[in-house]
Amino acid sequence: MINEAFLNDPYPAYHALRAEGPLHWSPEFCGGAWLLTGHADVAAVLRDPRFSVRRAGGWANSSGPGALTELREFKRIFSRSLLFVDAPQHTRLRQVMNAGFKPAALQELAPQIQTIVTRLLDDVLAKAAVGTGQFAEFAQFDFMRDFARPLPALVIAGMLGIAAEDRSEFVAWSDDIAAFIGSPTPTLEIARRAQVSLIAMNEYFRQLLPLRRAALGDDLMSQLIRAEAGGGIITTKELLAQCCTLLFAGHETTRNLLGNGMLALLQHPQQWQALQAEPSLLPSALKELLRFDSPVQYTGRRLKVDVEMHGQIMKKGDLVIPLIGAANRDPAKFSDPDRLDIRRNEGAHLSFGYGPHVCIGATLTYLEAEIAMRSVMQRLPQLGLVGDTQSWGENAVYRSLNRLPLQFARPSPAAHVQTAEVHYA
Repeated sequence: MINEAFLNDPYPAYHALRAEGPLHWSPEFCGGAWLLTGHADVAAVLRDPRFSVRRAGGWANSSGPGALTELREFKRIFSRSLLFVDAPQHTRLRQVMNAGFKPAALQELAPQIQTIVTRLLDDVLAKAAVGTGQFAEFAQFDFMRDFARPLPALVIAGMLGIAAEDRSEFVAWSDDIAAFIGSPTPTLEIARRAQVSLIAMNEYFRQLLPLRRAALGDDLMSQLIRAEAGGGIITTKELLAQCCTLLFAGHETTRNLLGNGMLALLQHPQQWQALQAEPSLLPSALKELLRFDSPVQYTGRRLKVDVEMHGQIMKKGDLVIPLIGAANRDPAKFSDPDRLDIRRNEGAHLSFGYGPHVCIGATLTYLEAEIAMRSVMQRLPQLGLVGDTQSWGENAVYRSLNRLPLQFARPSPAAHVQTAEVHYA
């Protein structure tokens, strides 16, 4: 199932699976897994406590002989992450982290995000002014390299109160971890690189802790340190694991929403033009872009007990793969699901998950994306694709563009920055 055609466009494969039935056993996928395609089934599994998120060890062990012992440290760190623990541990960790993601706290971040967005677009415009072909009517840039990749890394670095100049290391570490998680059958070499990067990320935060304990601020890492000190609500090892999780997960989701969303809009010029004419549609447009081409295509659960679905008995310990990308294109939930419609209002997509493990950073992602998209519309006139030159990555979980070349009309010297009130879900 996972081949070049799938990575470029997974939706025909999802349609074919759905046509054969709602539940499938795949002996090859992740070493053997149940695949779910329907919106109702995926939503039900994501909120059902019988389906456990504790699967870090299984991932590592699937990397081949020797993985069980060699990847011990990788499993130890990730097994403490909010992403991979069940209640009551998950409830405790999430309560600690919720304070940094409340609407009031995020509202205070909006000016900082706007500053980062403005600076990145300033750089794009400056390079266009002095680059090759500066007398041409249009300038070109790579949306992923110059904008979508750096923005979320800089934002999450600011939230954690860490140096922006370390961003390139964070992105490289994140890419190695994502490559492992995104491979249905990771090789031992992919797993080794992921472990090296996760250990390096964990060590970075460990060395930073004494400095941060001596000078606490309002950032998220300081909040976690206060929880650690205030009666030991979380342990030091848990604190470090959550910092790694925030850096990794926050970067991947937002980057891919920006890239996938921009590509989808520019491939549907009428939708892009409608959004430009009516920017107030941006909040609903972002929800539709997440549904149309989800940054996270699937997730995993391990069964705590035997469960029967659609006449099939799924055994305790079996891996279940809720196909989020398929669920978001389910015709039983969405009319004409392969059509992009920024005015669509047919219920919730599942791109941020559902139930107790719904993405804690969903509101932050909406906020970043709205500020980013609004600024791009204002500052890069006549934005368009440079032919069919985009390229997709090789990650089946995190649907991600490696490259998205765009062109825009060169602005006049009098062009200036405009800002607008930001709305976020």
